[in-house]
Amino acid sequence: MTTAFRVRLAFLVGGMAMVAGLMLWSVQDAWQRISRVEHKLTSSHLESFRLAGEFQQRLLALNSSLLHFTARRETKMWTEFEQASAELDRWIDEQNPKLNTPDERALLDKINAIYDDYRAAAERLHTNQQPAMMSGAQFTQLDELDAQASRLLQLGTQLGNAHRVAEESFLTGANQALGTLRVSFIASLMTMLALVIGLGWVLYRDQIAPLRTRLVQNQAILEKQEKLATLGTLAAGIAHEIRNPLTSVKARLYTLDKHLDTPSLARKDAEVISAEITRLERIVQDVLSFARPSEPELKTISATTALREVQSLMASSLENNAVRLVSEPGPDLFVAADAAQLKQVLINLVRNSVEAVEGAGTITLRVRASQASLQGSACDAAVLEVADTGRGISPEVEKRLFDPFFTTKEAGTGLGLSIAARIVEKHGGALQYRTRAGHGTTFGIVLPQAPDPAKTPAAPATPTSG
Repeated sequence: MTTAFRVRLAFLVGGMAMVAGLMLWSVQDAWQRISRVEHKLTSSHLESFRLAGEFQQRLLALNSSLLHFTARRETKMWTEFEQASAELDRWIDEQNPKLNTPDERALLDKINAIYDDYRAAAERLHTNQQPAMMSGAQFTQLDELDAQASRLLQLGTQLGNAHRVAEESFLTGANQALGTLRVSFIASLMTMLALVIGLGWVLYRDQIAPLRTRLVQNQAILEKQEKLATLGTLAAGIAHEIRNPLTSVKARLYTLDKHLDTPSLARKDAEVISAEITRLERIVQDVLSFARPSEPELKTISATTALREVQSLMASSLENNAVRLVSEPGPDLFVAADAAQLKQVLINLVRNSVEAVEGAGTITLRVRASQASLQGSACDAAVLEVADTGRGISPEVEKRLFDPFFTTKEAGTGLGLSIAARIVEKHGGALQYRTRAGHGTTFGIVLPQAPDPAKTPAAPATPTSG
């Protein structure tokens, strides 16, 4: 698991935890809002919206009762009025806690104060003894009471309007609370869904997709190794069978050459036969090297030193060529390798580059540090590169580049790159390349870096007894 993947995973998990926390907070807030709405929806609060109408009905009933008393002057009627008015006074006092808004309470306080004036006017009407029969002049005594009743009825109307405003405010608040709850849930769910999709995509891209790619690559490598193993066994058997009679032919040719005259045509034929036998021997040796590569003797060596030695070795053979072999300066990296086998691979790559350069050109040897996945694990790697300015590799050749016995050379065996790749694999590395038609090709030997021997503390010597 790479550091970048861990960081992305941590961010996504943190984001999901944050969204989950926001969802919990939203649920709690919505629960509180719903609880407040439920509290407002109790029967007492719903009844508060009907207080104005009930008050007006009770006040009109009191007015009617007082008019009857004024007309008849019966004690029983006054007693009933007093009981009803006292009950209404208590009822007004009991309604204050049930109201929902300050405006409603203020109106109820006014009603309570004016109602006291209304009762006082009724008491004065009661103490003012009048005959049972009422004249037109006597009705003027009811003006004060009528004025107080009118004020109370107007305040009752205002209280009803305040009830309607409070009811509308309550419904608006309830709708807003439900709308906020709906938006919060939808936004949280969409965000959570996006984070889950992002988490799944990151897991697929960084874990599942590489595993699938690696599985396909491993299957291809396994199939290739099985084919190579079968081909190697067959090639080794054939090579051994060819080598024995080839050795006899070469010995007989040597004996025959002793008896041939120098200028004779037969000697020239013998020289051609000898050259072809040498070529056959090289082919047999290549086949054996491919079929049964020797195990490398790993030692810590400098990659830069290996490249310089190859440059020094190959420079003389390129003196008559228009191709320059140069070595670029680079970091001093160390690898665990068999020096002879590593040189063999580098020399093979340089020869291929020389043949790829048409006319004048440059072959560059360099080493660079990199990160690579070798044998299923990421590591620090040293890449030994052989870059040329040749014609590049065509797509048709790329498809079969590492196939055994595939070659574009007239006298080639088609085993050079296959042997090089197997040697590098024996070292725990990989042989890679990049090419561009008309601009050249760069082959890279990727090997795990080894610690610098000069910086590695030597192991303490074991004391011997004696």
